[in-house]
Amino acid sequence: MRQRNKPWAEDMFAENPELVPTNPSERKGKWNDVFNNSNPIHLEVGIGKGQFIIGMAKQNPDVNFVGLELSSSVMVSALEKLLEEDVPNVRLLNENAQDLTTIFEENEVSRIYLNFSDPWPKNRHEKRRLTYKTFLDLYRVVMKPNSEVHFKTDNQGLFEYSLHSFSAYGMTLNEVSLDLHRSEMENNVMTEYEEKFSAKGSRIYRCEAQFRS
Repeated sequence: MRQRNKPWAEDMFAENPELVPTNPSERKGKWNDVFNNSNPIHLEVGIGKGQFIIGMAKQNPDVNFVGLELSSSVMVSALEKLLEEDVPNVRLLNENAQDLTTIFEENEVSRIYLNFSDPWPKNRHEKRRLTYKTFLDLYRVVMKPNSEVHFKTDNQGLFEYSLHSFSAYGMTLNEVSLDLHRSEMENNVMTEYEEKFSAKGSRIYRCEAQFRS
């Protein structure tokens, strides 16, 4: 479903620089200063309306969370949620994942979450998938050695593609689940999309892919 355009979104971002830092490239290598602590930084690429990142931040107050979202009209919903909550360990960025290395220094991120990313099912769009090798290159640069990418999707084709992509890149696959909500995983924080489709009986796939140093 196409998201309704919200032309006022960028004004709202500008009015809340403490939650949506301006000029994020100037924070490169200094994200712990933004949070005023030395806690690990976890990054969600594609935050949607923010339910996952806010839920994770509440569950893990000793972790700093940065959420990246390309669509301003989507991210503004996450900002609205964040303004209603007392969650000091979240920052949002209206940026493109292709620019990760201009935003984060090498080894600055401890974990990346990819939740229900666009599957881009046509072969000619393979390079747009967030688990394609060029994106894995970017993740590896900004992440600490041996860090993990946590991946969830309801799209079987994208999941199978991603498992192959992770493996071909030399990553170790951990905690592979072909039906997350029937697994024994505890404290799973759901996205809005996951909540909606799992209620309809859709199977949720999940894995943790670890870079090798």
